Amino acid sequence: MPTNPGGPILNGLPSQIPDIDPEETREWLDSLDGLIAEAGPVRARYIMLSLLDRARKSNVGVPSLTATDYINSISPEEEPWFPGDEEVERTFRRWNRWNAAMLVHRSQRPGIEVGGHISTYASSATLYEVGLNHFFRGKDHPGGGDHVFYQGHASPGMYARSFLEGRMSADQLDGFRQQASHIVDGKNLGIPSYPHPRQMQDFWEHPTVSMGIGPMNAITQAQFDKYLHNRGIKDTSQQQTWAFLGDGELDEPESRGMLHVAAYEELDNLNFVINCNLQRLDGPVRGNGKIVQELESYFRGAGWNVIKVVWGREWDALLAKDRDGALVNLMNQTPDGDYQTYKAEDGGFVRDNFFGRDPRTKAMVDDLTDEQIWNLKRGGHDYRKVYAAYRAAQAHTGQPTVILVKTVKGYSLGPSFEARNATHQMKKMTIEDLKLARDHFSVPITDAQLEENPKKPPYYHPGEDAPEIQYLQERRRKLGGYSPERRSKYTQIELPGKKAYEAARRGSGKQTIATTMAFVRVLKDLMRDKEIGHRIVPIIPDEARTFGMDSFFPTAKIYNPHGQNYISVDRDLFLAYKEATDGQLLHVGINEAGATSALTAVGTSYATHGEPMIPFYIFYSMFGFQRTGDFFWAAGDQMARGFVLGATAGRTTLTGEGLQHGDGHSHLLASTYPAILSYDPAYGYEIGHIVRAGLERMYGQDEENPAVDPNVMYYITMYNEPMQQPKEPKDLDVDGLLKGMYKLADGPDNGGPKVQLLASGVAVAWAYEAQQLLADDWGVSADIWSVTSWSELRRDGLAADEQRLLDPSAEPRVPHVTSALKDTAGPVVAASDYMRAVQDQIRQYVPNHFSSVGADGYAISDTRPAARRHFLIDGPSIAVQALISLADSGEIDISKATEAAKKYELDDPTAGTSGSLEGGAA
Repeated sequence: MPTNPGGPILNGLPSQIPDIDPEETREWLDSLDGLIAEAGPVRARYIMLSLLDRARKSNVGVPSLTATDYINSISPEEEPWFPGDEEVERTFRRWNRWNAAMLVHRSQRPGIEVGGHISTYASSATLYEVGLNHFFRGKDHPGGGDHVFYQGHASPGMYARSFLEGRMSADQLDGFRQQASHIVDGKNLGIPSYPHPRQMQDFWEHPTVSMGIGPMNAITQAQFDKYLHNRGIKDTSQQQTWAFLGDGELDEPESRGMLHVAAYEELDNLNFVINCNLQRLDGPVRGNGKIVQELESYFRGAGWNVIKVVWGREWDALLAKDRDGALVNLMNQTPDGDYQTYKAEDGGFVRDNFFGRDPRTKAMVDDLTDEQIWNLKRGGHDYRKVYAAYRAAQAHTGQPTVILVKTVKGYSLGPSFEARNATHQMKKMTIEDLKLARDHFSVPITDAQLEENPKKPPYYHPGEDAPEIQYLQERRRKLGGYSPERRSKYTQIELPGKKAYEAARRGSGKQTIATTMAFVRVLKDLMRDKEIGHRIVPIIPDEARTFGMDSFFPTAKIYNPHGQNYISVDRDLFLAYKEATDGQLLHVGINEAGATSALTAVGTSYATHGEPMIPFYIFYSMFGFQRTGDFFWAAGDQMARGFVLGATAGRTTLTGEGLQHGDGHSHLLASTYPAILSYDPAYGYEIGHIVRAGLERMYGQDEENPAVDPNVMYYITMYNEPMQQPKEPKDLDVDGLLKGMYKLADGPDNGGPKVQLLASGVAVAWAYEAQQLLADDWGVSADIWSVTSWSELRRDGLAADEQRLLDPSAEPRVPHVTSALKDTAGPVVAASDYMRAVQDQIRQYVPNHFSSVGADGYAISDTRPAARRHFLIDGPSIAVQALISLADSGEIDISKATEAAKKYELDDPTAGTSGSLEGGAA
């Protein structure tokens, strides 16, 4: 057996222990070979894993295999036959590289200069072309389309390919990063910088450029495909998810954060392709180390199938001659920083500084010229090596696969770009660079054409009838259509009528329940609906019992692709924990980012699968937009539809947990997301109307001509403070409720000064308390308004402002909040369990004197009444603020406010009375 002088382990075998019985060793190996030949690799893998398990139980001490030699995982003998015409594919790949580079270069022309990235696609062109020519299925494929997460910085390559395919024009390419200003013949032909589905709704499907989000979203997409299949909603058995990532991107915690989920659920429909060009944005990823080896160890340890594509075919003969392992040893020992330097030099430099480090390897290349040494390519630029890896990944079962592909950043763009530290930031090419690239790509463009306008060198297209273009089109036809492509046609669904929301309208009678429980009752009734019940997907990050959703466990069950293979400890209880392969609940563990990724996969199913699925993602409100805001932004970009439920909301409602858990700002964060409609309802019937309106907006409109954008998510905050939920008023202003505010109660007709109390969520109860205090103690009449959405009121005002700005002479549109309050008397006091900035969003649109109270500052651990007195947001505090506002308006003397502040002991937290002590601790 060969030994490895470079270390104690070679492919898991101890090198210092001699083989005392080679014949017996050969018999075991022959037995394994026979098993593979007769039963196949899946059975062989099972037997091997069983043997390893038995060996560990017997204390044999078998080492874990986490890294292999720095060579290709698939040997030349194991490579499949390449089914395409490699020369034809190489030809149009060169044209594509040229056009992608010209797209970015032309975008730097005088007066534009909008930036872009050339080098990422240059390094990964082969990776995409092999996939697009042989693997990535389009939407019309009989087995369904694949989900391809294209790397964001490589977008110019996708645009350039669409140009060859005839899907995009040269004018559109010239509109790169000029989405508002690139007007041609009266049409806006601008295109976005990166994969943004919201901005190219028929083209991009998955946003990826916020690094780290793509990997997690790809995992949950593959998981969701299995979910759809196991629940019998759609046959997704042939659909694959391909995620293209950068080696530097894998340093993002999110990139590696859900690898265990993919392995545990055996997502063999998932393939990561990591472009290991050894460079991040500023320099080497691991200058002193080896990123390919590091990632191999990490993914193997996480339970993934790992395929390495390190060297191109030019190395095969050299490796075949490497009888004593000298070349492999050299490959293993050379750090990435050196590999990067080699590709920035020349063949002679590589001969001296790589092969020359060992006399045995130096002799191996004595008969090679410097040019031949320079042409020893990396595996990511070799069609056959990449094809072999993709095919092996597609055939692998029982595990997700990661393909680690070594490439050169800026490959083929010439010495000014290849492997340079600054290549990521390089946008322009000199005339010399252009000519070198033109020659390298064999593009039939003359020097005169380049010199005519070096700022706008021509794109190249040979014409639709060129054999290369015909070949390209035929490959896509056989694979089921173009990629990337997004479609939004979906199965029409019938939404439930008013009866489904009856429980919410009835209120809770004498029973006290929190709005969280009121929502759960609405959700339960929707899940019972015969038409859409099976399309609802509750998503919970391990807090179902906290939110009162454990009642779903025994009926809807928790999705687990392996089912439940254990005896549940609470099996005899009415609310027993139950898992099933066809479970409806996505219960992702303590994993907010993973749950938000699942929201994206579920909420975009109408487009990715043509099957509308409706996510209801419920979480601690503090840990939504604050913790995973970037994922919500990507979900909005991908045009996810669904509901986001912030439970245990408010800064003072979740008692005891204090600073870490007290949410007083999520509505501010949510207001920054254009695709999020944010609501803070006080009562169950309000929640019912909001949910119904959300479903109608998402799936109840004419698909071809929607009145408003259906691609939205509704953020609804809910509280854990029990109270009697009132019955829906007969004269309820539903329109006002949905717009953001409606009058809840008139103040007493006592002839005293008037004030308007605006409150949301649990603060409505404090407003009622203030109304009573103002009437009984100070003769003031206070009207109460339920503000269901501060941010929607503000958006309505902003829309009116914009309309006025565009046409100052037109009749101004009056914002809803302005219209609602225009005939009211007295100042306005706005209150919520959030910081004042939430209420202050509407200040400029309120026609009355305006003031607000709010929970500014970090949350504290205390009782609800004490916490509310601490933040001066309880009923007495609102009453005193109302008196101050009346004094500021000249209607009463300020002495009354001073007297009230002393009377109610506002400076004493122990004097607080607003709120119950029931149901507080989480």
